[in-house]
Amino acid sequence: MTFERLLDIVRRQWPLITYTVIGAVVVVILYLLAASPMYTATASILMDTRQAQILNKTSEVANTTLIDPGFVDSQVEIITSENLIRGVVNKLSLTKDPEFVGPPTGVVAIAMGAVLRLFSSNGPPSKEQLEQTAVLELKKNLKVERVSTTYVLNLSFRSLVPEKAAQISNAISDEYVVGSLEAKYQSTKRASEWLQNRSAELQAQAIASDRAVQTFKAENGIVGTSRGLVNEQQLADVNTQLIQARASTAEAKARLDRIKQVTTQDLAQPTVTDALNNPVITRLRAQYLDLSAQYADWSTKYGKEHQATVNLASKMQDLKNSIRDEVNRIADAYRSDYEIAKSREVSLENGLKGLMNESGSTAQAQVKLRNLESAADTYRTLYNNFLQKLQEANQNESFPISESRVIATAVTPDKKSSPKTGLVLIGGVIAGLCFGLGGACARELLSQVIRTPSEIENEIGMRCVGTLPDVADGKDQLWSAARASVYAVDHPFSRFAESLRSAKTAIDAARLTKEMNVVGIVSSLPKEGKTTVAANLAHLVAMAGHKTLLIDGDLHTQSLTRKLAPEATYGFLEAMSDPDHAERYVSVSKKTNLSLLPAVVRSRLTNASDIMASQQMADLLAALRQKYAYVFIDLPPILPVTDAKAVGHLVDSLVYVVEWGKTRRSAVQEAVAEVEGFSSKIVGVLLNRANPKVLKRIESYKGRHYSDYYVEAT
Repeated sequence: MTFERLLDIVRRQWPLITYTVIGAVVVVILYLLAASPMYTATASILMDTRQAQILNKTSEVANTTLIDPGFVDSQVEIITSENLIRGVVNKLSLTKDPEFVGPPTGVVAIAMGAVLRLFSSNGPPSKEQLEQTAVLELKKNLKVERVSTTYVLNLSFRSLVPEKAAQISNAISDEYVVGSLEAKYQSTKRASEWLQNRSAELQAQAIASDRAVQTFKAENGIVGTSRGLVNEQQLADVNTQLIQARASTAEAKARLDRIKQVTTQDLAQPTVTDALNNPVITRLRAQYLDLSAQYADWSTKYGKEHQATVNLASKMQDLKNSIRDEVNRIADAYRSDYEIAKSREVSLENGLKGLMNESGSTAQAQVKLRNLESAADTYRTLYNNFLQKLQEANQNESFPISESRVIATAVTPDKKSSPKTGLVLIGGVIAGLCFGLGGACARELLSQVIRTPSEIENEIGMRCVGTLPDVADGKDQLWSAARASVYAVDHPFSRFAESLRSAKTAIDAARLTKEMNVVGIVSSLPKEGKTTVAANLAHLVAMAGHKTLLIDGDLHTQSLTRKLAPEATYGFLEAMSDPDHAERYVSVSKKTNLSLLPAVVRSRLTNASDIMASQQMADLLAALRQKYAYVFIDLPPILPVTDAKAVGHLVDSLVYVVEWGKTRRSAVQEAVAEVEGFSSKIVGVLLNRANPKVLKRIESYKGRHYSDYYVEAT
């Protein structure tokens, strides 16, 4: 819905909106006069869990922890719980207070109480019933809410008496704090008892587990030292010795292999003697070298066969033999060392195998031992934890500190909290506007009638050429019937007359392109005022100096004839029989010079549509076109009878009359569909019988000077 559409609805339906607002304000005023003033007192409670952590060793860490919002919401539920409220009721003896257990006040409450009494048993209420009634009444007037995202709760209570409101608010807050302390004390006490019993059980289990470990070690010969188990230490030592023995054996074997290799070479060579690095061999080799040098010198001087040279060679051979003997002695020593190292290695390997076999059986026992030790450690840890918690619980039981405290007590209010007169009045006005606007929109949207030219154009697709105000006088029906047909004559400058002139302008505009002498005046349903429109339109055209003929084409009712020529004895049917002399059957108005061809039917015709569509009708209209500038025909309505559809092909144009605020859209759409074959001949639609007052509201957007040119008086 567009804003312009909404404004149109407001302009048309402002009386409904106004009455709705007035009614809402009246209801609000009656409510304010009947309602008892209520006073509200408020106390504030802070949720502070840090106070409960004074004895906690991790309180410094806990102080930085935020409180879960769910905890605050839970406290709200606790404050409004029935047990806490029941304690306040008993403490303040509210079962004797008429405000809580007295008869209901207010019209609605009294009515509901009367209905409930019909289904309840007779007799005075019991103490439990009075207590429950007081609890429900107190909870109804109690409101607990969190202040924004803080940990503060506002506890508000409403009462008819200011002092009582403050008293009950403070009583509820005190009951909550005391109840929190009592609940914490009881829970701590129960926790201490359970922890004590559980600690005793865990202590017995820890002792039994330690005893099982020691017994298993003794049965399996598992002895431990500071460095581990004894067999593990032995295995490590033997393994180390075995590694060292294998290294010694390899070294001895290498020396033996080397000495064997040396014995196959020339022992006097430097590489051999240097490799052996033996002082005896080194000395013998030095002597050998000296003799060798001397031998070389003497061999040169005296020759190799000289006795001295031969003696030197003999000494050199003795030295070689001595070196070989020394090498053989060293080889024997190396062989002995190798045998000793080999024997030691074999011994260590045998010892290692024995220790490994013994360690395997010990390892199997250690698997079970580790399980026993793990169970013992677990029981010991649990026992220590529970013992610590038991001590903490005993301390907390001795120091009951509440997690909540009252930071603002309720004071006696000095002014009422409800009903708020100004706010209720504003709410009533707003509610009245909303209901009024909603009713107006519903009335407009659910309405199926037509009231504005835009609805004609949007809903039907035809142009509205004018809106005719209702000119009938409800107090004088005879005047309405007699004078409404010539209203435009008596009021030539009225809006009614100007709207008809707009229709004539539309007809004249259509005459510029084709012949438009014969104009039919038609409507969807009876009693829409088409006859009055036809008479006034014809009178206006005649007053303008045009030769105009008005034909009563409604052979069923002849309403036009009864209004303008009630004494006529012949007319339309006779003229059809003699079209060339049709003027014989025409009466002329002396005031406007309008020619009228009445319809005089003695009894209702069964073939009226055939007469309207006959060749005689066509001949008559052809003759009249030659004699009159304008020929208006008051045709029957489209939906009830078929006359208008039958004659539609003989008229040049149609003026469609729709009754304002009465004719439904569906009726107009159906009627237009009925004449679809010649609907293009409709030059415009006239909205008839519009309520002048409502019309003024609808057209208020045109300004207050819009009707200055209209003169409604004679």
